[in-house]
Amino acid sequence: MQRMPGIAPRSPVQQLMDSPLPEQGFASAAASTGRKMTVERIQKAMSLLIQYKNGKQTLERRIVENDRWYRQHHWENIEKKPAADPQKSAWLFNSILNKHADAMDNIPIPNVQPRAEDDKATAKILSEVLPVILEQNEFENAWSEAWFDKLRSGAAVYGIFWNQRKLNGLGDIDIRPVDLLNLFWEPGVKDIQQSRNLFHVEKQPNDALKARYKQLENETLGSGGFTLAEYDKDDNDSQDVNKSLVIDWYYKVWENGREVLHFCKFVGNTVLYSSEDDPNITGGFYSHGKYPFVFDVLFPIKGSPAGFGYIDIMKDTQERIDQLGSSIVKNARMRATKRFFVKPGSGVKEEEFADWNRELVHTEGGGVGEDAIREIKIDPIGGDVMSVYQALINELKETSGNRDFSQGGTTAGVTAASAIAALQEAGSKLSRDMLAGSYSAFTSVCNMVLELIRQFYDLPRQFRIVGQDGAERFEQFDNTGLIMRTGDDGTAKLPIFDIKIRPQKRNPYSKVAQNEMMLQFYQQGFFNPMRADESLLCIDGMDFDGKNEIMAKIRSNAILPKLLAFVGRYLPIVAKLDPMLAQMVLPQLQQGGFLPRPMVGDVSLPRTNNLGEAQTADGILERKRQEVRNLSDPYGGQA
Repeated sequence: MQRMPGIAPRSPVQQLMDSPLPEQGFASAAASTGRKMTVERIQKAMSLLIQYKNGKQTLERRIVENDRWYRQHHWENIEKKPAADPQKSAWLFNSILNKHADAMDNIPIPNVQPRAEDDKATAKILSEVLPVILEQNEFENAWSEAWFDKLRSGAAVYGIFWNQRKLNGLGDIDIRPVDLLNLFWEPGVKDIQQSRNLFHVEKQPNDALKARYKQLENETLGSGGFTLAEYDKDDNDSQDVNKSLVIDWYYKVWENGREVLHFCKFVGNTVLYSSEDDPNITGGFYSHGKYPFVFDVLFPIKGSPAGFGYIDIMKDTQERIDQLGSSIVKNARMRATKRFFVKPGSGVKEEEFADWNRELVHTEGGGVGEDAIREIKIDPIGGDVMSVYQALINELKETSGNRDFSQGGTTAGVTAASAIAALQEAGSKLSRDMLAGSYSAFTSVCNMVLELIRQFYDLPRQFRIVGQDGAERFEQFDNTGLIMRTGDDGTAKLPIFDIKIRPQKRNPYSKVAQNEMMLQFYQQGFFNPMRADESLLCIDGMDFDGKNEIMAKIRSNAILPKLLAFVGRYLPIVAKLDPMLAQMVLPQLQQGGFLPRPMVGDVSLPRTNNLGEAQTADGILERKRQEVRNLSDPYGGQA
């Protein structure tokens, strides 16, 4: 069969897109004999899932508790409450928001670089296509949600899947955040790729499951005694009893001398899909052989792929701030509300005395004695208590790195904008450190996306590319440049690419600093073509974003002096051909010293040509005129 241009040969794995939906494809396989995914294997998998959940209970309790602190519902679960209702302050919440804002100001942009010379063209188009795929998956929203999880729980999880139902059945890549409470791995492993099994559990309505999967029409659905840890909810989910747990089971096995990844989806004891029983699957469910999940950890811990977050280190200080703040507010409220001792038989009408809207208060008997009514005196909070309260607030700021400068605030003596900007940049090192970890996770996400493109993009797809100048163009792209191919020496070659991350600067200070640097370059003459060599030498020792692009433009501008030198050498000829052009470039030639000495007659010319023949200005001028005539008359004046 003749292959269409630009379309790679189809492999059994790539034929997944032409096969029925997973649950329908398995239905035919289930009817045949020799099915690999049996009920016994499902029951063993369920036992493993329960074992994994038991090993994760401490982490789940901490995640749920941290969510309460984030929502300021923590006092509902603290045993030692203040006598009065606690005053909840948002210092912890403000720190979380500040860190999240730093992350949103530096959303990563991928740049694909080849490892081989003949893969440059593919790397260039991938650098343009990959951001479009991320945009189509609304990665900015996923990045935002993942960072809230990372700051609250200590870890965020991205799921990178092949969704066969996208694009009307053509299929496409699906990137979305995954809740850590729904994921279960082997206890004790540091990297989830080292876990022998990985489970993703999710609740789904029974009626939706029966409508989607024909195997469940006559099944009695339920959770099977397995319960998922859940966050506190503001709404009452009364339909929770009509939901069942759908379990995605990823596991690794050895096939043909290598480890491959397989996938099974089941509810209870009913298998909805099994890649081992899918005739279209060879070599594993995903060809990259990895679990389709990437962890982004804030503060790592030993023996677990999930770390701990800022709430874990700030909540004790926040609790003391709330307790002390409650006492301060209570004292202020007591001093603001005057109370009195009233002696029995004092003759004061208490109802009128307690009504501050009355101008007159009646008494009985012989009048009111000095000791009949006496004000209850409340001592104000001492300065030492306020000092401790402020010290706790400063402790939380220092612990989280959420100083005043990072939010645009100032302290005594610092008023210059440049000084504030410098302090902000110096104080953002904690954010840069956190972003470095997220960029590493983002690199893993992009590598998985590239592997899914390599595996499934065998049919061309159309992408709208917006260039740096804002111009739009449409590119057709498939996996032809990524699949295994035979080199000139007869050896098989698999194109490999590296992902370099460039942050998308949204911070106004970063933009101002970048613009100021460019103005300084201009003032120092870095963009003067006459000083290209020394400018390149200086910039080569610097380190800033966009350095390579600026150096490339300076190199391209360095051609101008050579062009001016050529024009200066033949200026008399140019003056005879185009006097106006010669008049325009003469000041630049004089300023740059491009009028050579000595002159030959009235023109600077070599005395002989390459053949040793004598050269004159009139002869060269006549030859140039003839070249112009030939350009205007392609037949050279002949019919």
